[in-house]
Amino acid sequence: MIHIILVPQGAEYQAVCRGIGRATTPVVVPIPVGAAPLGRYLKTWQQREALRGGQTFLVMGLCGGLTPNHTIGDIVLYRECIDRAEAHTRLPCDAALTERLQSAFVQEATLVRALTSDRLVWSAQEKHQLAHQYHADVVDMEGFAALKSLAQTGATVAMLRVVSDNAQHNLPRLTNAIDAHGSLQPLPLAWGMVRQPIAAARLIRGSLKGLKTLQAVTRRLVNEV
Repeated sequence: MIHIILVPQGAEYQAVCRGIGRATTPVVVPIPVGAAPLGRYLKTWQQREALRGGQTFLVMGLCGGLTPNHTIGDIVLYRECIDRAEAHTRLPCDAALTERLQSAFVQEATLVRALTSDRLVWSAQEKHQLAHQYHADVVDMEGFAALKSLAQTGATVAMLRVVSDNAQHNLPRLTNAIDAHGSLQPLPLAWGMVRQPIAAARLIRGSLKGLKTLQAVTRRLVNEV
């Protein structure tokens, strides 16, 4: 049913690969972090004709909760995506594929509206503002760009993510830790964590729980879907 899984490079990609194990399908592809790098990456795919009509994609990874309804470790399926720069445009995920995925997880996965941000949303105050302004449940940095690019090929796309930080607490300010190519930079990342140790500890705990759930979700997908 799913040909290709797209997942942000780094720890999220590694978690999904552990969940896939020795299975040969679907193919897991690491993607850059952030909308602009991902858009360029998928455009290159199109130019190389690696993206073909009729393919089915599942975008996976972690996301941030924008409302108190979503806690760390929650599984969410995207109903649609909006973008901070194109708030008037709503891009829906494939309804039939999303429904099949939701049935596989019964009550565990919640349907949400996702907001794609061009930068890391770190403050609880901003999360509250974004939830109110865009009526969104969760936030990520790739969803809208993936839907926009893949829709041009006629692909079928669904998105499944795990909440790794909640709406009530601040994260470290790590905006400078992601470069223009969508890669994490170790030194800015470490410096940001050291400067805000309490927020950093909260981020680490949430990420570890989210990654553990992401791995388990992937294993279930391989075995059940």
